[in-house]
Amino acid sequence: MDFALWIEWVIKSVAMLLILLTGFAYLTLMERRVLGRIQSRIGPNRAGPKGILQPVADGIKLIFKEELIPAEADKFIFILAPVVTVIPALIILAVVPFGGTVQVFGRQVALGVSGNVNIGVLYITAVTSIAIYGIVLAGWSSNNKYALLGGIRSSAQMISYELALGLAFVGPILMAGSMSLQEIIDTQARVGWFAIYQPIGFLILLIATLAEVNRAPFDMPEAEQELTAGYHTEYSGMKFALFFMAEYVKMIAVSAISATLFLGGYLGPGVAQFPWLGPLYFFVKIVALLFVMIWVRATLPRFRYDRLMAFGWKILLPVALGNVFLTAALAEIIKIYIPGLGL
Repeated sequence: MDFALWIEWVIKSVAMLLILLTGFAYLTLMERRVLGRIQSRIGPNRAGPKGILQPVADGIKLIFKEELIPAEADKFIFILAPVVTVIPALIILAVVPFGGTVQVFGRQVALGVSGNVNIGVLYITAVTSIAIYGIVLAGWSSNNKYALLGGIRSSAQMISYELALGLAFVGPILMAGSMSLQEIIDTQARVGWFAIYQPIGFLILLIATLAEVNRAPFDMPEAEQELTAGYHTEYSGMKFALFFMAEYVKMIAVSAISATLFLGGYLGPGVAQFPWLGPLYFFVKIVALLFVMIWVRATLPRFRYDRLMAFGWKILLPVALGNVFLTAALAEIIKIYIPGLGL
């Protein structure tokens, strides 16, 4: 195999990890500043100019906090659980294209870790399901009844909303006729954003991703006033920071996936002539979706847990199924009667 290709993969992987870790740090700052503005207060403004070094200060604080492991905990699994939770968050974007193909040192390089994978959507659904194990193991290994209940509730919530999330993926797959994220983007280049054709599917995806990453108003399993903060009750220091990091990295990841499936990914004016504009457009779309997540947290109260589960099974899942059936029928009609549209 071409040695230069291995070097390219390593550089892309390291760059992806650095981008996600930096994004996690400054997403926390963005959230605190946006929440402060919405709630008519200042937010972090002491560490560095305008609080720009607040994530660094928080990281240093977590590094030096005491690490505690309960005496009766299963120590190996207790330490393993945060790792199992954070790794899927870091690798899920491997199949997501951040831009088109550019020329670097005379070599054509695709702006994405793995290039065009023909089962990219399947890879995403497989990786998202792994994170549930970390949460269950964290609750069980703590040997704490509150942590165990929090882990069970959180995993039940994630499994329930994964059904609607998977069905939301089906709309773009049907319209593009492929599970490749690059082909889904190429189809949107011809016909326009799928959010225009699939507003219900896009809304279902946004709601399901909030529940999938335990964000408000679906954050009951880890709410401070509920079951003593849920599955990470016994965690502290860097192990707690890994759970914290996993949540925020997953916010970035699901925003990138949503932008790719429904908002045209890296597409925008001038991308064909200037391919380096692609990552910039993609970044803007991700930030916009992250802002919506933060806005929802500042605006909506939490669901009660039984209503949260009822909403997932009795409302979101049937609507998602109906959307799939409607999309399949419309896609077939379009192919028959408007073949020039390109679906």
